[in-house]
Amino acid sequence: MTVIDIPGSKSVTARALFLAAAAEGTTTLLRPLRSDDTEGFAEGLRTLGYEVAQEADRWHIAGRPAGPAAADAEVYCRDGATTARFLPTLVAAAASGTYRFDASAQMRRRPLAPLTRALTALGVDLRHEEAEGHHPLTVRAAGVEGGELTLDAGESSQYLTALLMLGPLTAKGLRIEVTELVSAPYVEITLAMMRGFGVEVLREGNTFTVPPGGYRATAYPVEPDASTASYFFAAAALTGHEVTVPGLGIGALQGDLRFVDVLREMGAEVSVGADATTVRSTGRLRGVTVNMRDISDTMPTLAAIAPYAEGPVVIEDVANTRVKECDRLEACAANLRAMGVTVHTGPDRIEIHPGTPKPTEIATHGDHRIVMSFAVAGLRTPGLTYDDPGCVRKTFPRFHEVFADFAHGLAAR
Repeated sequence: MTVIDIPGSKSVTARALFLAAAAEGTTTLLRPLRSDDTEGFAEGLRTLGYEVAQEADRWHIAGRPAGPAAADAEVYCRDGATTARFLPTLVAAAASGTYRFDASAQMRRRPLAPLTRALTALGVDLRHEEAEGHHPLTVRAAGVEGGELTLDAGESSQYLTALLMLGPLTAKGLRIEVTELVSAPYVEITLAMMRGFGVEVLREGNTFTVPPGGYRATAYPVEPDASTASYFFAAAALTGHEVTVPGLGIGALQGDLRFVDVLREMGAEVSVGADATTVRSTGRLRGVTVNMRDISDTMPTLAAIAPYAEGPVVIEDVANTRVKECDRLEACAANLRAMGVTVHTGPDRIEIHPGTPKPTEIATHGDHRIVMSFAVAGLRTPGLTYDDPGCVRKTFPRFHEVFADFAHGLAAR
């Protein structure tokens, strides 16, 4: 059995940074993820005047419930969607200040409109400088009274998360009616973490009521990243080995751990314990038809191992993967076709047929998840290369080193 330690969750780290910055007191994050995305978020907080002290395995954030110390600031959000969506929302609640946000070309292409429309509806003075609904943008803060909103979160659950976390910083709280919601488990992460910082959100169906009153600082442990764990679980299923990831068990916050249920349906054995999850397999995988709307960040992981299954793999209801770091659905399809695999796509689905994939250069589109997913395929198809292997720094800077050691360990067994 191989035991693999996975870096901290990007989703949990980003939310924890927002909540810590807004809380009364100093919060300590235990084992936060250190990657380009989370470092960019921490840098953004420092630019806004928050005190962020980073040690090797713990970060200390001095909260400012009244808002940033800087009255004016320009924040560069890099490639980080959480940074680009959460920080403008955080500063909107400040009593005063002017804050400009910009991002990489990749992030500039990604949509913000449902979130910025909602903030504008709450009275926030927010202006897009170029394309409407995209970075760059400027927020002229004057506090947020609160009230009622209707939100379409069918493109990204991050829109809803940002507004939920804003709620306690408003004068009267928020009541949010959600018409469409994708990646719902990420919202459950948000609600659980807000609870950990002292705020209880009332949910009735798709209506969320957030009370005013602010947050309390705490010591917050960051669990391992379940999306990252998917590559190692998939590797076990694909190669006929056994892999255990500690820190992800029955009480895990992250919905992406449900990826192991897909592997179970394909024939792998899965054991989810109190504080660890194990996947073991013979290496033979069945075809499957699966709805991945709620765990769409693991869609590329499944797509990359799909050609090695004994029947077609059909992944449905993943339209939102087209507006991630790249159009992930088409990126997976094009790379699989380049490997000689038969693939069909639709607006929200991909169908992948069994084949004998051949090595090729993977077009990554600067997307970390494309690289890490096809690294798993490389265990059965040696010789795969990448046009931008370094883009893994977004969430897992040491991925290639760790995965190479992991693969060597599997081969030695």
